[in-house]
Amino acid sequence: MSWFIRKEKGINTPTEEKREAPDGLWYQCPNCKKIMHTREHKVNAYTCVHCNYHEKIGSDAYFSILFDDGIFTELDANMTSGDPLKFVDTKPYPERVKATINKTHLKDAVRSAYGKVNELDVTIACMDFNFIGGSMGSVVGEKIARAIDHSLKTRTPFVMISRSGGARMMEAGYSLMQMAKTSAKLALLSKEKIPYVSLLTDPTTGGVTASFAMLGDFNIAEPGALIGFAGPRVIRETIGKNLPEGFQSAEFVLDHGFLDFIVDRKDLKDKLTSLFKMLQ
Repeated sequence: MSWFIRKEKGINTPTEEKREAPDGLWYQCPNCKKIMHTREHKVNAYTCVHCNYHEKIGSDAYFSILFDDGIFTELDANMTSGDPLKFVDTKPYPERVKATINKTHLKDAVRSAYGKVNELDVTIACMDFNFIGGSMGSVVGEKIARAIDHSLKTRTPFVMISRSGGARMMEAGYSLMQMAKTSAKLALLSKEKIPYVSLLTDPTTGGVTASFAMLGDFNIAEPGALIGFAGPRVIRETIGKNLPEGFQSAEFVLDHGFLDFIVDRKDLKDKLTSLFKMLQ
């Protein structure tokens, strides 16, 4: 049986002959740790095929999922933040914005666009958490307000996809004013009886939750999304008590009456279409 005995230990393939797997070919779910092909993950609307974990995604992915054939027209694509307060923390605010633009290739924390969703004309605004934590500054409020104006002008349903850490501290009171501005615009949408659906994704917190994110004709959320005003740690330290299991999860919020339903991302496009047809 000498032929069965390995005479040399280890693998002696020269480095130049080794074949590396291309970067980005495989995706590991952060929840169940299982591996799947990146293409399979994308086709599955960026949800795990094993445990249905909903990966955190941005406007590019949502627009490709929702708009027919990924075709849309973006609104106010080049709007960027000013520096009305001359704010400086570890670096001046304009430098932080410029660095974030270069890193993310986004102009700010929200993008808005219009196009067809299952042949229905729809206007969508979607937040990007990668841009300074999806924080709401004056540009975010203005772009959402203008997207609502577009819905009013064209009488198309409006969808807001929220993912945010709250108001942007570098703009202080200016960012808080966006809560009132967007809420006032949504009141006009309601007055005209134009449907508004708010989708809350992980996480949706702070002033975003306290304004436009919770003002939809339908407030819906993705499974497992963190939804709240202050974070769990802040609440726990304030009240001095342990919080219930699953506190501030989408499922907890649904059970307590603040959501209409939870929707799997793979079903989102069809669910939105059904809602709009029902509200016509």
